[in-house]
Amino acid sequence: MREEEGTGDREVIPLFPLETPLFPGVVLPLNIFEPRYRQLVADLSALPEGAPRRFGVVAIRQGWEVERVAPAEALFDVGCTAVLRVVAPQSDGGYQVVTVGGERFRLLDVLAPADVVEHGGEAGGEAGAAPTYLRAVVEWLHEEEAAEEAAGDAEGLVGVDAGHGHEADEVVTEVARGSLELLAGNVRDLFARYVADVAVRQGGGDGLPDEVLEALTSEDLVPEDDAAPAGIADTAALLREVSDDARGLSYLVASVALLTTEDRQALLAESATRRRLAMESRMLRRELTLLRTLGAVPVPLRQFATPMTPN
Repeated sequence: MREEEGTGDREVIPLFPLETPLFPGVVLPLNIFEPRYRQLVADLSALPEGAPRRFGVVAIRQGWEVERVAPAEALFDVGCTAVLRVVAPQSDGGYQVVTVGGERFRLLDVLAPADVVEHGGEAGGEAGAAPTYLRAVVEWLHEEEAAEEAAGDAEGLVGVDAGHGHEADEVVTEVARGSLELLAGNVRDLFARYVADVAVRQGGGDGLPDEVLEALTSEDLVPEDDAAPAGIADTAALLREVSDDARGLSYLVASVALLTTEDRQALLAESATRRRLAMESRMLRRELTLLRTLGAVPVPLRQFATPMTPN
């Protein structure tokens, strides 16, 4: 993973620590019942029309009661905003909310409620109450996409005449585009095999034969019959949705594969889709090898059909 430059733009945003990272485009439903987070949702709901209704999600590095230890040490340093899409008040005073992963950020400082005003945050809440939830000073992170990633592939080119700058740039860009498409196809195939194998093992089977796994990577990703293992058809539909979106594919795989928090965090911190996909290719091959070696799923299967949206 490369050290990434931020945009230089800093902002104070509300903070919501969770046990796992959130990724851009991934739908995150939450049941809000703690008083501090009830206030967070109320504060965001009360913002003027057009104001960003978002909070930062960061993965917890250690422990659960972040406020009882040094928050900056208890949390990973790269997170993703959760943008409120649906807010449904409950009779007990809590909320059911639906959020979508937005922008990535680097955590620069974690602010206890009493520290917010002096760092430029707004102290207001309902009836002017000071916020009881954590806030953070964050720096927004760049996303490197295909055109910028071309520079990373240029080092591998041989025989390009530096004297023909414009033509060389076009060649490099085309190679980068092809590299990205090949990587995305490789990860898509590996992920389809991985989902199928995990789903069968979760159901008590011994995994799928090689010829069936090969068929799952074809254009007709999943047979349309009742014999298909649970979860495979839904995952195939998701893969078709991101078939032309390498970035979306990379975040789909990162969010739903049975990876450690450290692995997921490394994928979130990676700024370039091409490098993220390369990491996922290695991780999926490792996980498939472990599945076949151990003959069992190491942890309960998450719902692979995690909703995603490009918005």
